[in-house]
Amino acid sequence: MNSTYKAELLQKRRWRIRKKVVGTAMRPRLSVKFSGQNIYAQAINDELGLTLVFLGTLDPELRKQKLGANIAGATALATAFVTKAKAVGITAVVFDRSGALYHGKVKAFADTARAGGLVF
Repeated sequence: MNSTYKAELLQKRRWRIRKKVVGTAMRPRLSVKFSGQNIYAQAINDELGLTLVFLGTLDPELRKQKLGANIAGATALATAFVTKAKAVGITAVVFDRSGALYHGKVKAFADTARAGGLVF
């Protein structure tokens, strides 16, 4: 399989998920993206097109911990994201896995966010 074909399949999965997952003011969309080296998470209100909370492993506080795009990094980022989201007043979200399969680091992020108190 060539890389353009794999990228096309990933984009199709993203679109298929985004048809069903929509963030509102009451339940923003928690989008998680894993790149090769970093992890990014954001809470998005799709009605207004606003990002309410953003956090990534490139944040100065998390950068000191030298987190990678692995299960340990996903767990640490989820814990930090939950505290930041709760400070803004977000308690319930809808989870957007951005086309990634729900296992491994994506599952670790989701389980840690649920354990921290986010409802989804």
